[in-house]
Amino acid sequence: MKRNNGFLKNSPLAVVWNIFMVYVAYGITRVAFLLENHSLYEHLTFSNPSWSIAEGAFYFDTSAIAYTNMLYVMLVFLPFHLKENAGWQRLCRGLYLLVNGLCVAMNLGDCVYFQYTARRTTIAFFSEFGADDKLGSIVGYEFLNHWYLVLLFVAIMCFLAFCYVTPQRSVNPRRRYYLVQTLSVLVVAYLCWAGMRGGWWDNRPIKISTANEYIVRPNDASLVLNTPFSMIRTIGKNAYHLPGYYRDADELERVYTPIHHPSDSIQSQKKNVVVIFLESFAREYFGSLNKEILPGYKGYTEFLDSLIAHSVTFRYSYANGRASIDAMPSALSGLPMFVESFVAASHSTNHLGGMAACLDSLGYETAFFHGAPASSLGFQGFTKSIGFQHCYSQEDFESDSRTEGRAAYDNWWGIWDEPFLQYFRMKMSDMKQPFMTALFTLTSHHPFHVPEQYKDIFVEEEMPIHKSIRYADHALRRFFNEARKEPWFQNTVFILTGDHTNMSNHPEYKSGINQFSTSIIIYDPSGSLEPGIREGIAQQTDILPTVLGMVGYQRPYMAFGCDLLNTPAEDTWAVNYLDGIYQFCKGDYVIQFDGEKTIGVYRLTDYRMQNNLKGKVAGEQRLEQELKAIIQQYMERMINNRLVPEK
Repeated sequence: MKRNNGFLKNSPLAVVWNIFMVYVAYGITRVAFLLENHSLYEHLTFSNPSWSIAEGAFYFDTSAIAYTNMLYVMLVFLPFHLKENAGWQRLCRGLYLLVNGLCVAMNLGDCVYFQYTARRTTIAFFSEFGADDKLGSIVGYEFLNHWYLVLLFVAIMCFLAFCYVTPQRSVNPRRRYYLVQTLSVLVVAYLCWAGMRGGWWDNRPIKISTANEYIVRPNDASLVLNTPFSMIRTIGKNAYHLPGYYRDADELERVYTPIHHPSDSIQSQKKNVVVIFLESFAREYFGSLNKEILPGYKGYTEFLDSLIAHSVTFRYSYANGRASIDAMPSALSGLPMFVESFVAASHSTNHLGGMAACLDSLGYETAFFHGAPASSLGFQGFTKSIGFQHCYSQEDFESDSRTEGRAAYDNWWGIWDEPFLQYFRMKMSDMKQPFMTALFTLTSHHPFHVPEQYKDIFVEEEMPIHKSIRYADHALRRFFNEARKEPWFQNTVFILTGDHTNMSNHPEYKSGINQFSTSIIIYDPSGSLEPGIREGIAQQTDILPTVLGMVGYQRPYMAFGCDLLNTPAEDTWAVNYLDGIYQFCKGDYVIQFDGEKTIGVYRLTDYRMQNNLKGKVAGEQRLEQELKAIIQQYMERMINNRLVPEK
């Protein structure tokens, strides 16, 4: 729509007006984000808003708008008469609507996707899902489920188109025209540069972690940020920087080292090892693991609760990341996710050892299983890089005459869990003992469908994921019932862990560290482990050293974790990273550290993390020093490709 009259008739004011409308559009998407994820922000109300969040949002929106609209603004002000014709102005208007429409769509899309990741989407999203041809189907499915966001997108685009002002053609004399337009370009270029940096008063441009300067709770960082900024600022970025907390290498090693030196006296047991990653299985879904936190709560895992009665679990247990591609480096190679997923990072070609390579040296046959296509999420490439001898996927299932073939395909991600777990059992019976296998389930992944024959059994409950959790639990019951009949079963130790957490409807699981609460279950059918919930803290990076301890591995190896079965409860710990904040728990407390200073200290029993004890806990400084050592060891080893012990 052309608006060439009144005070908006000249180019500068027209552009200012058009850019102001983009700010309005970003504000609308942020309100939509807040409403869609309101359960995470119940502390923010109209009577108790956070003006610092609004201030930070302005700077980050300014940066994103400057990045994405720079070309549009420059085209409007180019000192050439060519731009004065109607065709050029239509080009500028089309570019304005296209670019800002894409940004609005990204922000609205994260209103939904944030529920699964607890952070704004970055460029790593394309590394995780870029090879999956299901992405389009999933997006289409969410369009239908969240039709109101689609309507909001259409409304915002109509609003931008209606409010757009086309600058009036300049009639200045030629010499004055070029002088004014050239000066305008220089001024606009400077303003864009300042806007991209988030202001001209600081010598450092804003980055994702800067959002934490405007918040009290880590969750609130995503309200400050916007998705276009998060995408742009992570393109081609090296996520890893040496922090320099410790100048003395010997002191760093004394405080913390990830290199383990097992005792020569350890007895080799040659047990089979099975690691099962349970897609999206948050600790919240278990009845048996929530007796203290949620009294009277029954959960959605009837079979796994019965298995836990015969297994070892821990009072606190955490994932080391928030995405599927974070779980395997953590559990199989002892590497947590810091800043960026290892599989998607520029250092992903670093040599990384792990469980398969260690057990291969002991004569184990190793295999990885996932019911999705071989290319899905880059799982096969990663597992081969860390030493797995065999990888089995949807294609292998469908070509095996013992299975249902293509009839077991779920039309979304791959093979339903129930038939694929039976295939998993059959393939293990084909393997030579001792063997080590890892399996990734998939049915409890969004969009949370269940097979047609179970739709009247596993019905919709409080949240969409609950029915698929019940189905996956049923599939595991069938797997274990059949596996018990196999000759290898009694000599096998099973480790089950959720790859990451997912949808939550309890505030106890929506706070910082507890957004990572998942299960770590160790089941040994031989009865050599006394079952029960043990005191202490478990994390996925503990799985590697725990397994190597159980089988009697005697060579040095690297893992940012500990042997849970041979480490005193007070020495167990866990670490993870969320939107620029490191979280480290040990003993009775968790600290939140922004890379420079501790910003929060909470009791682990303060599940909602409402009482910040910063400055009131005697061991706070010690915890911070340990965390700094862990971070520096991680960064130094990642940068210098030292993720395996030196020979």
